[in-house]
Amino acid sequence: MLHLYAITYILDVMARIFGFKTKEEPKGLDLADDYSDNGGLEEICGLSNLYSPEQDSAVHIRDIADVLLDMGKINQGHLSEIRRLQEQTNRDVLKIITEKGFAKEPDVSIARANLYNLEFREIEPDKIDKEAFGKLDPEYIKNNRIIPIGFKEEKLVVATSHPGDLFVIEDVKRQTNMDVETVVCIDEAIDQICKTLCEDKADYNLDDIISDMTDVEIMQDVDDISEDLEKMAGQSPIIKFVNYLISNAVREGVSDIHIEPKEKSMKTRYRIDGVLFETMQSPLKMHPAIVSRIKIMANLDISERRLPQDGKIKVSVGGRAIDLRVSTLPTNHGEKVVIRVLDSKSILRGLEQLGMEKDIEEIFHEQVQMPHGIMLVTGPTGSGKSTTLYSALAQMDGNKLNISTVEDPVEYELEFCNQVQANEKIGLDFAAALRSLLRQDPDVIMIGEIRDNETARIAVQAALTGHLVLSTLHTNDAPSSITRLVDIGIDSYLIAASLNAVLAQRLVRKICPKCKEIYQVSEHIKKYVEKAGITQDQLFHGVGCDQCRGSGYVGRAGIYELLIVNELFRDMINKDSSINNMRHAFYESGSRSMYEDGLIKVKQGFTTIEEVLRVTQVYGTTENEDFAENYSSK
Repeated sequence: MLHLYAITYILDVMARIFGFKTKEEPKGLDLADDYSDNGGLEEICGLSNLYSPEQDSAVHIRDIADVLLDMGKINQGHLSEIRRLQEQTNRDVLKIITEKGFAKEPDVSIARANLYNLEFREIEPDKIDKEAFGKLDPEYIKNNRIIPIGFKEEKLVVATSHPGDLFVIEDVKRQTNMDVETVVCIDEAIDQICKTLCEDKADYNLDDIISDMTDVEIMQDVDDISEDLEKMAGQSPIIKFVNYLISNAVREGVSDIHIEPKEKSMKTRYRIDGVLFETMQSPLKMHPAIVSRIKIMANLDISERRLPQDGKIKVSVGGRAIDLRVSTLPTNHGEKVVIRVLDSKSILRGLEQLGMEKDIEEIFHEQVQMPHGIMLVTGPTGSGKSTTLYSALAQMDGNKLNISTVEDPVEYELEFCNQVQANEKIGLDFAAALRSLLRQDPDVIMIGEIRDNETARIAVQAALTGHLVLSTLHTNDAPSSITRLVDIGIDSYLIAASLNAVLAQRLVRKICPKCKEIYQVSEHIKKYVEKAGITQDQLFHGVGCDQCRGSGYVGRAGIYELLIVNELFRDMINKDSSINNMRHAFYESGSRSMYEDGLIKVKQGFTTIEEVLRVTQVYGTTENEDFAENYSSK
């Protein structure tokens, strides 16, 4: 109470000094007696009237909901619901609008532009000034949702999906040292343009790069030139050339890059869909610096040019993380380099995308769901065995199962399993890793390859003790896998008890859909067509176009043969596991061979008869021709 008296007294003095006139206080004020000795009730009343602010009323600030209402994109009922949710949840009005679906793009962005009195603009990759785009780092653009799109007089024009973020706009001015004009765009357009233009950044003019390197001279008579090579490997044309090779390979779907020194030039070839294509020939003087640049990227010894070396590189191409496996090999004209391109997007596929016919896909899916036993995938190098195994693992529940792999090397990193890198230099070979994995309470084990007796023996023991084992083997067909295990040193009765199934596969190139047409096969091939019962209207091939690089093929699919080890097979394995006996049992079981599976894809118009014969090697020897004739007429 004393504090109140003091405050009112001070205010009264101020009123007297500045000449304010007080009003009479209404009767009945309880404080009159307490303040009678300080000038009476009238003075208090005067002060209360002197300082009597009005009660604040809620001020509504125009927002995007009001703009959408004015545009006719939402109605009054929508607006009332938005205000109710806004009051109840205290959430951002824009989130309420988008989550409830009251309005969609581009109306939301147009309304946002109107709210800030800015222009809305639809932006497309081919309308973006690349010089302007280069003013900001792509990662900065993605993180801050603002993208330079061009120039207007002395200003940099930027498009943003967050026009209210003034701090970012000011930061762009600071980074570019330019005045900025802002327009509004939809959010998705920023990501699409970044993806397109980041890829286009790698489109170097190869002729300009090579011409820039004409001054590079190699002192061939000097034994140790590692310092010179390291310096040249850091020169801009060298870096551009290597970046071009890698980024172009990723866009073209290349699996391997071959850099080969010849007597007078350096040849560069890409392996696409299993076939090598020569992409360019470059001056031989470029070769040592190119190889050194790749070695530096792979953390290899650039001074060692007499021994093979292996390494890995991690790169980002168009926002995609790509792993590169590098191998160098000394040749008579210099070091040959092969770069394996490992793209996780190309390896993780569903079983339905591998090219399996429906019946084989269903049986294979059942086999990888078995609680124990061995499932083998067999075929030569580059036949897609790893893709099939990874796809099989992806069908499993990684949250409920302990899935572990032993690989050499680990080419693709998988989130749903534990991967072990074999390293024979330190004693961690397949067998040692498997022994350790069996103490890790595994449910499913994938072995990169069964190469020797010890690995095979541990795999069999794991299968017999309640684990599902998936692995690869190098054999020509499914029946010969059993004989191969016997040759490794596994007893027939153990194979019969542990082996569930064997899937053999090859990859055939698919006909290019752009230049696909009916054609007449040659006389040499006609006998296979007639025996298979393929009619003329079922025979297609690709003429060759820009899309398929003149080859007539784009992409690949698998052809398969699946051997299920049933009771009949188990008896046959125990009695006689020779190749001829296993093949005879396989044919008698009624299963399709890879050749016959390929003929189905020829009839469906997916591939050509020549392609099936190429990968199955049915023609070329009398024995194989007899096999094709006997089996296809079965």
